[in-house]
Amino acid sequence: MGENQKGLFSVIEKLKGTTELEFRIVLLGLDNAGKTTLLKQLASEDVNTITPTQGFNIKSVTSHGMKLNVWDIGGQRKIRTFWKKYLENTDLLIYVIDSADKKRFEETGVELAELIEEENLKGVPILIFANKQDLATASPAAEIAEGLNLHTYRDREWQIQACSAVSSEGVQDGMNWISNNIANKRKVE
Repeated sequence: MGENQKGLFSVIEKLKGTTELEFRIVLLGLDNAGKTTLLKQLASEDVNTITPTQGFNIKSVTSHGMKLNVWDIGGQRKIRTFWKKYLENTDLLIYVIDSADKKRFEETGVELAELIEEENLKGVPILIFANKQDLATASPAAEIAEGLNLHTYRDREWQIQACSAVSSEGVQDGMNWISNNIANKRKVE
């Protein structure tokens, strides 16, 4: 869509008088954390056919009368350097962790800590999905929160949510938290 078309489209949207708020959410995490499965679950798509994300997926998900434009960006090491390019105007960060992959907790912690420091994410609420809770080897969310030192994040709202993207357990709870936090934040502004 060209710039003009986009402009026209937004004018038409305004004329229709939609009250739906739009938000930009960035979905990050190491490769194989379950980001795409989560996104497909949010969009009510089949989660059985997923391949590693090479670039990024964008999906618009409607939740609680809000339109969430979710950017799912691949987590392979070579792609992570590009994460920063997508952080402008982010309303909320969803960070996904594979709760069963203890060997990579340190790596995922380092990546998250770097993101928190990003200028574009200053004060941006963060929802951490402690994914793959359906696996017997998964660490509990509280333990992961402690390992990531989440209690030190005092400049923003944050939440860690245990979930299984495959079974969708816990995913809706996370979405409820998002709608409460984003909508309130927008009202205040």
